Amino acid sequence: CLLASTSHPSPHRFLSLTNQSDPVGRPERDEQLAQVEIAVLGVIFLTASVGNFILILVLWRRRKKLSRMYVFMLHLSTADLVVAFFQVLPQLIWDITDVFIGPDFLCRIIKYLQLLGMFASTYMIVVMTMDRYQAVCYPMVTFQKKRALWNIPICTSWFISLILSLPQVFIFSKTEISPGVFECWGEFIQPWGPRAYVTWIFVVIFFIPSAILITCQVKICKIIKRNIHVKKQTEYEVTNQKQVLPSRASSVNCISKAMIKTVKMTVVTVVAYVLCWSPFFIAQLWSVWFPSVVTEGSAFTIIMLLGNLNSCTNPWIYMYFCGHIPYCTNKQLENTSSVLRTSSGLISIISL
Repeated sequence: CLLASTSHPSPHRFLSLTNQSDPVGRPERDEQLAQVEIAVLGVIFLTASVGNFILILVLWRRRKKLSRMYVFMLHLSTADLVVAFFQVLPQLIWDITDVFIGPDFLCRIIKYLQLLGMFASTYMIVVMTMDRYQAVCYPMVTFQKKRALWNIPICTSWFISLILSLPQVFIFSKTEISPGVFECWGEFIQPWGPRAYVTWIFVVIFFIPSAILITCQVKICKIIKRNIHVKKQTEYEVTNQKQVLPSRASSVNCISKAMIKTVKMTVVTVVAYVLCWSPFFIAQLWSVWFPSVVTEGSAFTIIMLLGNLNSCTNPWIYMYFCGHIPYCTNKQLENTSSVLRTSSGLISIISL
């Protein structure tokens, strides 16, 4: 379990529910389910790392011309790479080896970075959506802001994520869970410790951010709907040669097609975030509040992995909505392929 240990002495989610144990007293592992989880984690890691790396590369090459929206995308992709390399990859290696391999320091750092990626990715989506809300509702305020690679919302998101992830360092450590068997294990005050911690994580990573995201999107949609209505009404009055009020005429152009496109992108991003993380947090809360109910097996395992899909979907959503990014991505892939072909050719010549 990512955030808290389960009731039996193992952090793995693919353990069978039988009472059989191996010689050292650890529950027997369901190898077939373990292979499924390894395959799923492998696909998620490759998709998330490749997609976000390409997007970061494309955006970084255009860093001097980036709009505020693209700056948020750059940092969100960076946060998603943290999720890929410090949450998905360690869990993948852990599942392959079946036990945690490494010193106590590595255990604490990995657990810290696992939660840091979740915080940073979530809060970057929040500040990006709030920025779109401000751009739609208060366009002049947004227009006056600088397009720096680091701004106050982004710095605040990273700072809060770094601070709120610190409890992981003190909760998790390399612990001997049975004679001769060590795991990266979380120690909680029983019985309320796991419930309090997982519920707190749910509130600060999912519940509060989701409430902010939904509120902003509802207000944005209302403003856009009203703007479209005013525009149609103005066009009707112009067609019928009626006098148009200056306030109404000025409000028609306040929301451009490009802005509506970015708003659509944030809506899809928010929907993907909610769909990916909802099953994960429901399963987490279920496992600590109703521990007597079955929380193992293939269905529960797959549900626990769905949250990581959010780091896979984000870069492809951006590439779909941003017209020039796919073009730049294709160019980048062509350049990469050219370099690889040149390198292979040089290697062949050297080998001759």
